[in-house]
Amino acid sequence: MSALLAGILHAWEDAMTNAPRLRFEAMVKSFPGVRALSDVSFDVMPGEIHGLLGENGAGKSTLLRILSGVFKPTSGSIFVDGEPVSFRTPMDSRAAGIAMIHQELQQVRHLSVAQNMFLGHPLTSLGGVLVARREQERRAAEALAMIDPGIDPSAPISSLKVAQRQIVEIARALLDRAKIIAMDEPTSSLTPSEFDRLAEVISQLSASGVAIIYVSHKMDEVFKICQRASVMRDGRLVGNVDLSSVSHHDVITMMVGRALLQEDHVSHATNTVKLEANNLSSATKIRDVSFRLHKGEVLGIAGLVGSGRTELLRLLAGVDRLSAGTIAVDGKTVDLVNPRAAISIGIGLVPEERKREGIVPGRSVTNNMALASLGSFAKGGVIRKSRLRDTAQDLLRRVNLRPFQLDRPIRLFSGGNQQKAIIARWLAAKSQILLFDEPTRGIDVGAKAEIYHLIEALAADGHSIIVVSSELPEVIRLSDRVLVMRDGRLAAEIARTDLTEGAIVAHAIPGVDRIAAAAS
Repeated sequence: MSALLAGILHAWEDAMTNAPRLRFEAMVKSFPGVRALSDVSFDVMPGEIHGLLGENGAGKSTLLRILSGVFKPTSGSIFVDGEPVSFRTPMDSRAAGIAMIHQELQQVRHLSVAQNMFLGHPLTSLGGVLVARREQERRAAEALAMIDPGIDPSAPISSLKVAQRQIVEIARALLDRAKIIAMDEPTSSLTPSEFDRLAEVISQLSASGVAIIYVSHKMDEVFKICQRASVMRDGRLVGNVDLSSVSHHDVITMMVGRALLQEDHVSHATNTVKLEANNLSSATKIRDVSFRLHKGEVLGIAGLVGSGRTELLRLLAGVDRLSAGTIAVDGKTVDLVNPRAAISIGIGLVPEERKREGIVPGRSVTNNMALASLGSFAKGGVIRKSRLRDTAQDLLRRVNLRPFQLDRPIRLFSGGNQQKAIIARWLAAKSQILLFDEPTRGIDVGAKAEIYHLIEALAADGHSIIVVSSELPEVIRLSDRVLVMRDGRLAAEIARTDLTEGAIVAHAIPGVDRIAAAAS
Protein backbone atom coordinates (compact mmCIF):
# COMPACT_ATOMS: atom_id res chain seq x y z
CA MET A 1 0.00 0.00 0.00
CA SER A 2 1.41 3.43 -0.96
CA ALA A 3 2.27 6.01 1.68
CA LEU A 4 -0.40 8.32 0.22
CA LEU A 5 -3.15 5.72 0.42
CA ALA A 6 -2.04 4.72 3.92
CA GLY A 7 -2.29 8.37 4.93
CA ILE A 8 -5.80 8.62 3.51
CA LEU A 9 -6.89 5.40 5.21
CA HIS A 10 -5.76 6.65 8.64
CA ALA A 11 -6.28 10.41 8.34
CA TRP A 12 -9.80 10.36 9.74
CA GLU A 13 -9.70 7.18 11.79
CA ASP A 14 -9.81 9.03 15.11
CA ALA A 15 -12.74 11.20 13.97
CA MET A 16 -15.09 8.31 13.18
CA THR A 17 -18.24 8.52 15.28
CA ASN A 18 -21.88 7.65 14.92
CA ALA A 19 -22.59 11.29 14.04
CA PRO A 20 -22.98 12.25 10.37
CA ARG A 21 -19.81 13.29 8.61
CA LEU A 22 -21.90 15.65 6.46
CA ARG A 23 -25.39 17.05 6.93
CA PHE A 24 -27.50 19.31 4.75
CA GLU A 25 -30.31 20.95 6.68
CA ALA A 26 -33.24 22.78 5.01
CA MET A 27 -31.14 23.90 2.04
CA VAL A 28 -32.77 26.52 -0.21
CA LYS A 29 -31.22 28.18 -3.26
CA SER A 30 -33.07 30.74 -5.36
CA PHE A 31 -32.03 32.48 -8.56
CA PRO A 32 -34.01 35.29 -10.21
CA GLY A 33 -37.32 33.70 -11.13
CA VAL A 34 -36.19 30.16 -10.24
CA ARG A 35 -36.01 28.17 -7.01
CA ALA A 36 -33.33 25.57 -7.66
CA LEU A 37 -33.46 23.95 -4.21
CA SER A 38 -36.39 23.73 -1.79
CA ASP A 39 -35.88 22.51 1.79
CA VAL A 40 -33.35 19.76 1.04
CA SER A 41 -32.14 17.83 4.10
CA PHE A 42 -30.13 14.60 4.35
CA ASP A 43 -26.94 13.32 5.92
CA VAL A 44 -23.95 11.18 4.97
CA MET A 45 -22.26 9.01 7.59
CA PRO A 46 -18.49 8.47 8.01
CA GLY A 47 -17.37 5.82 5.56
CA GLU A 48 -20.68 5.85 3.68
CA ILE A 49 -20.86 5.83 -0.11
CA HIS A 50 -24.05 7.84 -0.62
CA GLY A 51 -25.77 8.13 -3.99
CA LEU A 52 -27.22 11.49 -5.04
CA LEU A 53 -29.70 10.77 -7.81
CA GLY A 54 -32.06 12.67 -10.05
CA GLU A 55 -32.57 13.80 -13.62
CA ASN A 56 -30.61 16.73 -15.02
CA GLY A 57 -32.16 19.87 -13.53
CA ALA A 58 -33.22 18.09 -10.33
CA GLY A 59 -30.88 20.25 -8.22
CA LYS A 60 -27.93 17.90 -7.68
CA SER A 61 -25.32 20.16 -9.26
CA THR A 62 -26.65 23.22 -7.39
CA LEU A 63 -26.32 21.36 -4.10
CA LEU A 64 -22.76 20.26 -4.92
CA ARG A 65 -21.80 23.80 -5.95
CA ILE A 66 -22.95 25.01 -2.55
CA LEU A 67 -20.90 22.26 -0.89
CA SER A 68 -17.84 23.23 -2.93
CA GLY A 69 -18.14 26.96 -2.16
CA VAL A 70 -19.13 28.07 -5.66
CA PHE A 71 -22.67 29.12 -4.61
CA LYS A 72 -23.93 30.47 -1.29
CA PRO A 73 -27.27 29.04 -0.16
CA THR A 74 -30.26 31.36 0.11
CA SER A 75 -30.96 29.66 3.44
CA GLY A 76 -30.16 26.46 5.24
CA SER A 77 -27.10 24.98 6.96
CA ILE A 78 -24.23 22.59 6.31
CA PHE A 79 -22.57 20.59 9.10
CA VAL A 80 -19.25 18.74 8.86
CA ASP A 81 -18.59 16.35 11.75
CA GLY A 82 -21.36 18.10 13.67
CA GLU A 83 -19.88 21.60 13.28
CA PRO A 84 -21.64 24.27 11.18
CA VAL A 85 -19.59 25.47 8.20
CA SER A 86 -19.96 28.34 5.76
CA PHE A 87 -17.98 28.64 2.55
CA ARG A 88 -17.28 31.95 0.82
CA THR A 89 -14.95 30.42 -1.77
CA PRO A 90 -13.95 26.97 -3.08
CA MET A 91 -10.73 27.33 -1.07
CA ASP A 92 -12.81 27.49 2.12
CA SER A 93 -14.54 24.25 1.17
CA ARG A 94 -11.25 22.60 0.37
CA ALA A 95 -9.77 23.71 3.69
CA ALA A 96 -12.71 22.01 5.45
CA GLY A 97 -11.69 18.68 3.92
CA ILE A 98 -14.06 18.61 0.96
CA ALA A 99 -12.92 17.60 -2.53
CA MET A 100 -14.92 17.73 -5.76
CA ILE A 101 -14.57 15.61 -8.87
CA HIS A 102 -16.47 17.40 -11.63
CA GLN A 103 -18.14 15.85 -14.64
CA GLU A 104 -16.76 18.65 -16.83
CA LEU A 105 -13.02 18.33 -16.46
CA GLN A 106 -11.39 21.21 -14.57
CA GLN A 107 -8.06 21.16 -16.40
CA VAL A 108 -5.67 23.49 -18.25
CA ARG A 109 -4.87 21.73 -21.49
CA HIS A 110 -1.36 23.14 -22.07
CA LEU A 111 -0.10 22.10 -18.63
CA SER A 112 1.23 18.68 -17.65
CA VAL A 113 -0.67 16.04 -15.71
CA ALA A 114 1.21 16.83 -12.48
CA GLN A 115 0.81 20.60 -12.93
CA ASN A 116 -2.95 20.13 -13.28
CA MET A 117 -3.06 17.96 -10.18
CA PHE A 118 -1.33 20.68 -8.13
CA LEU A 119 -3.15 23.57 -9.81
CA GLY A 120 -3.87 26.29 -7.24
CA HIS A 121 -1.56 24.83 -4.59
CA PRO A 122 1.83 24.03 -6.20
CA LEU A 123 4.72 22.54 -4.28
CA THR A 124 7.56 25.05 -4.07
CA SER A 125 11.24 25.22 -3.12
CA LEU A 126 13.73 27.96 -2.25
CA GLY A 127 11.26 29.71 -0.01
CA GLY A 128 8.46 29.65 -2.54
CA VAL A 129 10.52 31.06 -5.41
CA LEU A 130 10.52 27.92 -7.60
CA VAL A 131 7.93 25.24 -8.31
CA ALA A 132 9.21 21.81 -7.21
CA ARG A 133 8.24 20.04 -10.42
CA ARG A 134 10.04 16.76 -9.74
CA GLU A 135 8.43 16.43 -6.33
CA GLN A 136 5.03 17.26 -7.85
CA GLU A 137 5.54 14.57 -10.47
CA ARG A 138 6.65 12.04 -7.84
CA ARG A 139 3.59 12.63 -5.66
CA ALA A 140 1.30 12.74 -8.68
CA ALA A 141 2.67 9.37 -9.82
CA GLU A 142 1.98 7.94 -6.37
CA ALA A 143 -1.65 9.04 -6.51
CA LEU A 144 -2.10 7.87 -10.11
CA ALA A 145 -0.61 4.46 -9.30
CA MET A 146 -3.73 3.68 -7.25
CA ILE A 147 -5.91 3.88 -10.36
CA ASP A 148 -3.80 3.92 -13.54
CA PRO A 149 0.00 3.73 -13.18
CA GLY A 150 0.33 3.97 -16.96
CA ILE A 151 -0.38 7.73 -16.96
CA ASP A 152 2.84 9.77 -17.18
CA PRO A 153 2.72 12.73 -14.73
CA SER A 154 5.01 14.76 -17.01
CA ALA A 155 2.83 14.28 -20.11
CA PRO A 156 0.71 17.19 -21.39
CA ILE A 157 -2.87 16.73 -20.18
CA SER A 158 -4.03 17.41 -23.76
CA SER A 159 -2.28 14.21 -24.93
CA LEU A 160 -4.56 12.03 -22.78
CA LYS A 161 -7.89 10.56 -23.80
CA VAL A 162 -11.04 11.62 -21.97
CA ALA A 163 -11.05 8.54 -19.73
CA GLN A 164 -7.44 9.12 -18.69
CA ARG A 165 -8.11 12.80 -17.98
CA GLN A 166 -11.04 11.76 -15.78
CA ILE A 167 -8.71 9.46 -13.85
CA VAL A 168 -6.32 12.41 -13.30
CA GLU A 169 -9.19 14.34 -11.67
CA ILE A 170 -9.89 11.45 -9.34
CA ALA A 171 -6.21 11.18 -8.39
CA ARG A 172 -6.13 14.93 -7.78
CA ALA A 173 -8.86 14.55 -5.16
CA LEU A 174 -6.90 11.76 -3.50
CA LEU A 175 -3.93 14.12 -3.11
CA ASP A 176 -6.02 16.40 -0.86
CA ARG A 177 -6.66 13.58 1.66
CA ALA A 178 -10.21 14.84 1.92
CA LYS A 179 -12.71 13.46 4.44
CA ILE A 180 -15.64 14.21 2.12
CA ILE A 181 -15.34 13.55 -1.62
CA ALA A 182 -18.18 14.48 -3.97
CA MET A 183 -18.00 12.68 -7.34
CA ASP A 184 -20.16 14.12 -10.12
CA GLU A 185 -20.41 11.49 -12.88
CA PRO A 186 -16.80 10.34 -12.31
CA THR A 187 -17.10 7.36 -14.65
CA SER A 188 -18.87 9.01 -17.59
CA SER A 189 -15.93 8.10 -19.85
CA LEU A 190 -14.46 5.10 -18.05
CA THR A 191 -14.48 1.50 -19.25
CA PRO A 192 -15.94 -1.27 -17.05
CA SER A 193 -12.45 -2.35 -15.96
CA GLU A 194 -11.54 1.24 -15.06
CA PHE A 195 -14.76 1.54 -13.07
CA ASP A 196 -13.91 -1.66 -11.20
CA ARG A 197 -10.53 -0.20 -10.23
CA LEU A 198 -12.18 3.05 -9.14
CA ALA A 199 -14.70 1.07 -7.09
CA GLU A 200 -11.80 -0.58 -5.25
CA VAL A 201 -10.28 2.81 -4.40
CA ILE A 202 -13.67 4.16 -3.27
CA SER A 203 -14.10 1.11 -1.06
CA GLN A 204 -10.69 1.70 0.54
CA LEU A 205 -11.52 5.35 1.15
CA SER A 206 -14.85 4.34 2.66
CA ALA A 207 -13.10 1.93 5.02
CA SER A 208 -11.07 4.83 6.41
CA GLY A 209 -14.15 6.92 7.26
CA VAL A 210 -14.09 9.14 4.18
CA ALA A 211 -17.66 9.99 3.15
CA ILE A 212 -18.37 9.74 -0.58
CA ILE A 213 -21.23 11.51 -2.37
CA TYR A 214 -21.63 9.66 -5.65
CA VAL A 215 -23.63 11.23 -8.50
CA SER A 216 -24.25 8.98 -11.49
CA HIS A 217 -26.92 8.22 -14.05
CA LYS A 218 -25.63 4.64 -14.27
CA MET A 219 -27.90 2.66 -11.98
CA ASP A 220 -25.75 -0.47 -12.10
CA GLU A 221 -22.83 1.51 -10.66
CA VAL A 222 -24.95 3.13 -7.98
CA PHE A 223 -26.40 -0.16 -6.78
CA LYS A 224 -22.98 -1.81 -6.87
CA ILE A 225 -21.08 0.64 -4.67
CA CYS A 226 -23.58 2.80 -2.72
CA GLN A 227 -25.35 1.85 0.50
CA ARG A 228 -28.01 4.58 0.56
CA ALA A 229 -29.20 7.22 -1.87
CA SER A 230 -31.02 10.54 -1.73
CA VAL A 231 -33.32 11.04 -4.70
CA MET A 232 -34.13 14.54 -5.98
CA ARG A 233 -36.72 15.85 -8.41
CA ASP A 234 -37.45 19.47 -9.37
CA GLY A 235 -35.21 20.85 -6.63
CA ARG A 236 -36.80 18.83 -3.85
CA LEU A 237 -35.80 15.71 -1.98
CA VAL A 238 -38.36 13.02 -2.82
CA GLY A 239 -36.84 10.28 -0.69
CA ASN A 240 -33.89 8.65 1.05
CA VAL A 241 -33.64 4.96 0.21
CA ASP A 242 -31.72 1.93 1.38
CA LEU A 243 -30.49 0.53 -1.93
CA SER A 244 -30.49 -3.03 -0.64
CA SER A 245 -34.28 -2.93 -0.29
CA VAL A 246 -35.37 -1.23 -3.55
CA SER A 247 -35.06 -2.04 -7.25
CA HIS A 248 -33.61 -0.06 -10.15
CA HIS A 249 -37.16 0.47 -11.38
CA ASP A 250 -38.26 1.88 -8.01
CA VAL A 251 -35.44 4.43 -7.97
CA ILE A 252 -35.90 5.49 -11.59
CA THR A 253 -39.62 5.99 -11.00
CA MET A 254 -38.80 8.24 -8.03
CA MET A 255 -36.36 10.22 -10.19
CA VAL A 256 -38.61 10.87 -13.16
CA GLY A 257 -42.00 10.77 -11.44
CA ARG A 258 -43.29 8.11 -13.82
CA ALA A 259 -42.49 4.59 -14.96
CA LEU A 260 -40.24 4.37 -18.05
CA LEU A 261 -41.26 1.85 -20.67
CA GLN A 262 -38.70 -0.83 -21.48
CA GLU A 263 -38.68 -1.02 -25.28
CA ASP A 264 -37.15 -3.78 -27.37
CA HIS A 265 -34.89 -3.12 -30.33
CA VAL A 266 -36.65 -2.73 -33.68
CA SER A 267 -34.59 -2.87 -36.86
CA HIS A 268 -35.21 -0.59 -39.83
CA ALA A 269 -32.14 -1.70 -41.80
CA THR A 270 -32.46 -2.25 -45.54
CA ASN A 271 -30.21 -3.98 -48.06
CA THR A 272 -29.21 -0.67 -49.67
CA VAL A 273 -25.58 0.21 -48.99
CA LYS A 274 -25.30 3.87 -47.97
CA LEU A 275 -21.61 4.06 -47.03
CA GLU A 276 -18.75 1.71 -47.84
CA ALA A 277 -15.32 1.92 -46.21
CA ASN A 278 -12.47 -0.02 -47.77
CA ASN A 279 -9.11 -0.64 -46.06
CA LEU A 280 -9.14 2.61 -44.07
CA SER A 281 -5.91 3.60 -42.30
CA SER A 282 -4.77 6.80 -40.63
CA ALA A 283 -1.74 8.30 -38.95
CA THR A 284 -3.60 8.42 -35.65
CA LYS A 285 -4.87 4.90 -34.94
CA ILE A 286 -6.85 3.15 -37.66
CA ARG A 287 -5.37 0.16 -39.49
CA ASP A 288 -6.98 -1.46 -42.55
CA VAL A 289 -10.66 -1.18 -41.51
CA SER A 290 -13.41 -2.15 -43.94
CA PHE A 291 -17.19 -2.24 -43.46
CA ARG A 292 -20.55 -1.31 -44.98
CA LEU A 293 -23.35 0.81 -43.53
CA HIS A 294 -26.86 0.33 -44.87
CA LYS A 295 -29.78 2.70 -45.22
CA GLY A 296 -31.92 2.65 -42.08
CA GLU A 297 -29.29 0.71 -40.14
CA VAL A 298 -27.95 1.44 -36.65
CA LEU A 299 -24.40 0.08 -36.68
CA GLY A 300 -22.78 -0.16 -33.26
CA ILE A 301 -19.04 0.14 -32.66
CA ALA A 302 -17.67 -1.27 -29.41
CA GLY A 303 -14.21 -1.72 -27.94
CA LEU A 304 -11.99 -0.52 -25.15
CA VAL A 305 -10.99 3.12 -24.75
CA GLY A 306 -8.07 3.60 -27.15
CA SER A 307 -9.22 0.86 -29.53
CA GLY A 308 -9.82 3.34 -32.36
CA ARG A 309 -13.59 3.85 -32.12
CA THR A 310 -13.51 7.66 -31.94
CA GLU A 311 -10.67 7.87 -34.46
CA LEU A 312 -12.76 5.92 -36.98
CA LEU A 313 -15.66 8.36 -36.62
CA ARG A 314 -13.26 11.31 -37.02
CA LEU A 315 -12.10 9.86 -40.36
CA LEU A 316 -15.68 9.49 -41.56
CA ALA A 317 -16.49 13.05 -40.45
CA GLY A 318 -13.48 14.56 -42.23
CA VAL A 319 -11.85 15.69 -38.99
CA ASP A 320 -8.79 13.47 -39.56
CA ARG A 321 -7.29 12.52 -42.93
CA LEU A 322 -6.97 9.07 -44.42
CA SER A 323 -3.46 7.78 -45.04
CA ALA A 324 -4.84 4.85 -47.07
CA GLY A 325 -8.16 3.41 -48.19
CA THR A 326 -11.34 4.78 -49.74
CA ILE A 327 -14.81 5.85 -48.63
CA ALA A 328 -17.85 5.70 -50.91
CA VAL A 329 -21.28 7.23 -50.29
CA ASP A 330 -24.18 6.04 -52.46
CA GLY A 331 -21.67 4.18 -54.61
CA LYS A 332 -19.47 7.21 -55.34
CA THR A 333 -15.96 7.58 -53.92
CA VAL A 334 -15.66 10.74 -51.83
CA ASP A 335 -12.66 12.74 -50.61
CA LEU A 336 -13.30 13.84 -47.04
CA VAL A 337 -10.59 16.49 -46.87
CA ASN A 338 -12.26 18.35 -43.99
CA PRO A 339 -15.53 18.48 -42.02
CA ARG A 340 -17.06 20.85 -44.56
CA ALA A 341 -16.62 18.20 -47.25
CA ALA A 342 -18.27 15.57 -45.05
CA ILE A 343 -21.19 17.89 -44.25
CA SER A 344 -21.69 18.67 -47.94
CA ILE A 345 -22.28 14.99 -48.75
CA GLY A 346 -24.61 14.45 -45.79
CA ILE A 347 -22.42 13.24 -42.92
CA GLY A 348 -22.93 14.72 -39.44
CA LEU A 349 -20.97 14.01 -36.25
CA VAL A 350 -22.40 14.18 -32.72
CA PRO A 351 -19.09 14.34 -30.80
CA GLU A 352 -18.14 12.72 -27.50
CA GLU A 353 -17.09 15.96 -25.80
CA ARG A 354 -20.34 17.81 -26.34
CA LYS A 355 -19.48 21.02 -24.47
CA ARG A 356 -16.01 21.42 -26.02
CA GLU A 357 -16.62 20.21 -29.57
CA GLY A 358 -20.39 20.24 -30.09
CA ILE A 359 -21.76 23.61 -29.03
CA VAL A 360 -21.02 27.32 -28.82
CA PRO A 361 -22.11 27.84 -25.19
CA GLY A 362 -22.98 31.55 -25.32
CA ARG A 363 -25.07 31.32 -28.51
CA SER A 364 -28.77 30.57 -28.54
CA VAL A 365 -30.05 27.06 -29.09
CA THR A 366 -31.41 28.25 -32.46
CA ASN A 367 -28.02 29.51 -33.62
CA ASN A 368 -26.36 26.31 -32.45
CA MET A 369 -28.89 24.30 -34.41
CA ALA A 370 -28.05 26.27 -37.58
CA LEU A 371 -24.24 26.10 -37.37
CA ALA A 372 -23.86 23.50 -40.13
CA SER A 373 -26.41 25.03 -42.51
CA LEU A 374 -26.35 28.81 -42.11
CA GLY A 375 -26.01 29.30 -45.86
CA SER A 376 -29.41 27.75 -46.46
CA PHE A 377 -31.02 30.48 -44.32
CA ALA A 378 -29.28 33.37 -46.10
CA LYS A 379 -30.15 35.46 -49.12
CA GLY A 380 -27.59 37.86 -50.53
CA GLY A 381 -25.36 37.13 -47.55
CA VAL A 382 -28.06 38.16 -45.04
CA ILE A 383 -29.63 35.65 -42.66
CA ARG A 384 -33.39 35.39 -43.11
CA LYS A 385 -34.36 35.29 -39.45
CA SER A 386 -37.98 34.36 -40.01
CA ARG A 387 -37.00 31.29 -42.04
CA LEU A 388 -34.39 30.32 -39.46
CA ARG A 389 -36.91 30.64 -36.64
CA ASP A 390 -39.55 28.62 -38.51
CA THR A 391 -37.05 25.81 -39.10
CA ALA A 392 -35.89 25.93 -35.48
CA GLN A 393 -39.48 25.70 -34.22
CA ASP A 394 -40.13 22.70 -36.45
CA LEU A 395 -36.95 20.72 -35.76
CA LEU A 396 -36.51 21.55 -32.07
CA ARG A 397 -40.12 20.59 -31.45
CA ARG A 398 -39.49 17.36 -33.37
CA VAL A 399 -36.62 16.44 -31.00
CA ASN A 400 -38.72 17.52 -27.99
CA LEU A 401 -36.45 20.30 -26.72
CA ARG A 402 -37.26 21.30 -23.13
CA PRO A 403 -37.80 24.03 -22.17
CA PHE A 404 -38.92 25.17 -25.60
CA GLN A 405 -37.10 28.53 -25.49
CA LEU A 406 -35.47 29.14 -28.86
CA ASP A 407 -33.49 32.25 -27.84
CA ARG A 408 -32.08 30.76 -24.65
CA PRO A 409 -28.28 30.23 -24.58
CA ILE A 410 -27.57 26.54 -25.13
CA ARG A 411 -25.27 26.40 -22.09
CA LEU A 412 -28.36 26.82 -19.87
CA PHE A 413 -29.94 23.60 -21.18
CA SER A 414 -29.33 20.16 -19.68
CA GLY A 415 -26.92 17.77 -21.39
CA GLY A 416 -29.77 15.77 -22.88
CA ASN A 417 -31.37 18.86 -24.42
CA GLN A 418 -28.01 20.09 -25.74
CA GLN A 419 -27.70 16.70 -27.43
CA LYS A 420 -31.17 17.09 -28.94
CA ALA A 421 -30.13 20.47 -30.38
CA ILE A 422 -27.05 18.90 -32.00
CA ILE A 423 -29.23 16.20 -33.54
CA ALA A 424 -31.54 18.95 -34.85
CA ARG A 425 -28.46 20.62 -36.37
CA TRP A 426 -27.88 17.64 -38.64
CA LEU A 427 -31.55 17.45 -39.53
CA ALA A 428 -31.36 21.10 -40.57
CA ALA A 429 -28.30 20.26 -42.68
CA LYS A 430 -30.23 17.34 -44.24
CA SER A 431 -27.55 14.86 -43.21
CA GLN A 432 -28.40 11.26 -44.07
CA ILE A 433 -25.44 9.62 -42.28
CA LEU A 434 -25.25 10.38 -38.54
CA LEU A 435 -22.26 9.48 -36.38
CA PHE A 436 -22.93 9.34 -32.61
CA ASP A 437 -19.88 9.20 -30.32
CA GLU A 438 -21.03 8.31 -26.78
CA PRO A 439 -24.53 9.72 -27.42
CA THR A 440 -25.73 9.54 -23.78
CA ARG A 441 -22.56 10.50 -21.91
CA GLY A 442 -23.58 12.57 -18.87
CA ILE A 443 -27.28 12.29 -19.68
CA ASP A 444 -29.90 11.22 -17.14
CA VAL A 445 -32.09 8.12 -17.46
CA GLY A 446 -35.16 9.98 -18.70
CA ALA A 447 -33.28 11.90 -21.41
CA LYS A 448 -31.34 8.73 -22.32
CA ALA A 449 -34.59 6.98 -23.19
CA GLU A 450 -35.53 9.98 -25.37
CA ILE A 451 -32.18 9.87 -27.20
CA TYR A 452 -32.67 6.15 -27.87
CA HIS A 453 -36.12 6.88 -29.25
CA LEU A 454 -34.75 9.68 -31.46
CA ILE A 455 -32.01 7.46 -32.89
CA GLU A 456 -34.53 4.74 -33.73
CA ALA A 457 -36.98 7.27 -35.23
CA LEU A 458 -34.16 8.62 -37.43
CA ALA A 459 -33.35 5.09 -38.60
CA ALA A 460 -37.04 4.51 -39.36
CA ASP A 461 -36.95 7.66 -41.50
CA GLY A 462 -34.11 6.19 -43.55
CA HIS A 463 -31.06 7.75 -41.91
CA SER A 464 -27.96 5.57 -41.64
CA ILE A 465 -26.46 5.68 -38.15
CA ILE A 466 -23.23 4.64 -36.45
CA VAL A 467 -23.19 4.59 -32.63
CA VAL A 468 -19.98 4.38 -30.58
CA SER A 469 -20.57 3.65 -26.90
CA SER A 470 -18.59 2.40 -23.90
CA GLU A 471 -21.84 1.12 -22.35
CA LEU A 472 -22.37 -2.40 -23.65
CA PRO A 473 -26.11 -2.50 -22.76
CA GLU A 474 -26.52 0.68 -24.82
CA VAL A 475 -24.72 -0.79 -27.84
CA ILE A 476 -26.86 -3.93 -27.61
CA ARG A 477 -30.08 -1.94 -27.11
CA LEU A 478 -29.58 0.21 -30.20
CA SER A 479 -27.64 -1.80 -32.77
CA ASP A 480 -28.66 -3.99 -35.69
CA ARG A 481 -25.11 -5.39 -35.62
CA VAL A 482 -21.86 -4.44 -33.91
CA LEU A 483 -18.28 -3.97 -35.07
CA VAL A 484 -15.70 -4.61 -32.34
CA MET A 485 -12.47 -2.57 -32.51
CA ARG A 486 -9.16 -3.59 -30.98
CA ASP A 487 -5.80 -1.81 -31.38
CA GLY A 488 -7.07 0.23 -34.32
CA ARG A 489 -8.30 -2.78 -36.25
CA LEU A 490 -11.65 -4.43 -36.81
CA ALA A 491 -11.57 -7.48 -34.50
CA ALA A 492 -15.05 -8.84 -35.22
CA GLU A 493 -18.50 -8.22 -36.66
CA ILE A 494 -21.34 -9.56 -34.51
CA ALA A 495 -24.82 -10.10 -35.91
CA ARG A 496 -27.88 -9.10 -33.92
CA THR A 497 -28.78 -12.73 -33.24
CA ASP A 498 -25.36 -13.34 -31.61
CA LEU A 499 -25.13 -10.05 -29.75
CA THR A 500 -24.26 -10.36 -26.04
CA GLU A 501 -21.94 -8.52 -23.67
CA GLY A 502 -19.78 -11.64 -23.42
CA ALA A 503 -19.41 -11.86 -27.20
CA ILE A 504 -18.30 -8.22 -27.40
CA VAL A 505 -15.83 -8.55 -24.51
CA ALA A 506 -14.34 -11.73 -26.00
CA HIS A 507 -13.27 -9.83 -29.10
CA ALA A 508 -12.45 -6.50 -27.45
CA ILE A 509 -9.91 -7.78 -24.93
CA PRO A 510 -6.85 -9.70 -26.17
CA GLY A 511 -6.35 -13.06 -24.48
CA VAL A 512 -9.88 -13.42 -23.09
CA ASP A 513 -11.23 -16.94 -23.41
CA ARG A 514 -14.18 -16.45 -25.72
CA ILE A 515 -16.17 -19.37 -24.48
CA ALA A 516 -15.78 -18.31 -20.85
CA ALA A 517 -16.61 -14.70 -21.68
CA ALA A 518 -19.75 -15.70 -23.56
CA ALA A 519 -20.83 -17.96 -20.71
CA SER A 520 -20.37 -15.14 -18.17
